[in-house]
Amino acid sequence: MSYVRPALALLVLFSLLFGFAYPLAITGVAQAAFPAQANGSLIMRDGHVVGSALIGQSFARADYFWSRPSAAGHGYDASASSGSNYGPTSRALVERVQGDVARLRRAGINGAIPADLVTASGSGLDPHISPAAAQVQIARVAAARYMSEAQVATLVAQHTNAPQLGFLGDPTVNVLELNMALDAAMPASP
Repeated sequence: MSYVRPALALLVLFSLLFGFAYPLAITGVAQAAFPAQANGSLIMRDGHVVGSALIGQSFARADYFWSRPSAAGHGYDASASSGSNYGPTSRALVERVQGDVARLRRAGINGAIPADLVTASGSGLDPHISPAAAQVQIARVAAARYMSEAQVATLVAQHTNAPQLGFLGDPTVNVLELNMALDAAMPASP
């Protein structure tokens, strides 16, 4: 019985310290040092949130760059973040990839198709594509927007992010930010 009182005191102390004070302090530091990231890396247009720089969105119209496929829920569902867990011998994966390749061919993409246009990311939420995946879409987007391919290629180059610290990872293109730049340069027809 002599152990109950110290145990309860430590329970209350650690609950207050690690359940309240520590999370509050970390949240305060995050808000002060990295406010945009701490609030979801939200992307705004005309005072309204249109998405996050960290979560992809599906674009299906010809006048937008297309994201990579998503295996999360019903497509870019942040509450169901996951990969498909299909292995390379999975019939479902092969059929889905073949369907995506056929769709890209019908859209006019010839030659090699970058893997990220037909494969989902591990989280299913990746907002980025490779510069190669953006390059193969330039002709389609330019024609649909009545822009020159050079104008669209310039926007792709302006929205290509270098690897972190210059050497970590690969260059990427955030699809939402690129499509917003397209809308600013030449508004899409409804």
